[in-house]
Amino acid sequence: MNDNQLLRYSRHILLDDIGIEGQQKLLDGHALVVGAGGLGSPAALYLASAGMGKITLVDNDSVDLTNLQRQIMHTTGRVGQPKAASGKAALEEINPEVEVVALAERLQGDRLVELAGEADVVLDCSDNFATRHAVNQACVARRVPLVSGAAIRFDGQVSVFDSRRDDAPCYACLFPPDQQFEEVLCSTMGVFAPLVGIIGTMQAAEALKLLAGIGRSLAGRLLLLDARHMEWTEIRVARSPGCAVCGTH
Repeated sequence: MNDNQLLRYSRHILLDDIGIEGQQKLLDGHALVVGAGGLGSPAALYLASAGMGKITLVDNDSVDLTNLQRQIMHTTGRVGQPKAASGKAALEEINPEVEVVALAERLQGDRLVELAGEADVVLDCSDNFATRHAVNQACVARRVPLVSGAAIRFDGQVSVFDSRRDDAPCYACLFPPDQQFEEVLCSTMGVFAPLVGIIGTMQAAEALKLLAGIGRSLAGRLLLLDARHMEWTEIRVARSPGCAVCGTH
């Protein structure tokens, strides 16, 4: 760690739980962020500012004027640009030392498994069940911790699914892929702008804690936020032996 890095990350280094050793783990870390929208924006911004060594940012969409109400990584001047490229520009402005790989593609199959295996932590900041299940399967296959978030209207949720632990559930334990869940989109249902900031920031916090090896993660716990009343609810989630993804067959 050079003098410039010691100064940039000094407020982390002052924390006994992080220190120089923990900050070095972040500098050596690689995060895969799936989705550069409402959740991915604050998550990626905090990962970059905190010194995540490499961030792979994936999104196959383009910046739209309707995104700017909440997707703080993008600007009016970048409307029409691929979100991945716009996000890369934003992250490099905050911290030019971070290596940012921008992928304007929809990840699936072997490609998703490959990228998940290259990362130390995966953040699912997508907005649909199909992508969430695909990301979860890839993380289980490669035993990479997954930080999952979701937000719609005034309701948000966040959890960690750490497949490195034999006792930890995966996303499919909570939302089985063979069950039907109502797919709600902010394009039709709306979303409170600060809500995605709260959830996305928490995703970044959990990812940084996992890499630095500090505190207690949200593995086995689902946090639900009612932003109307700013009330949190915690639900314990157990691993399902019959899970189609991580269970025993």
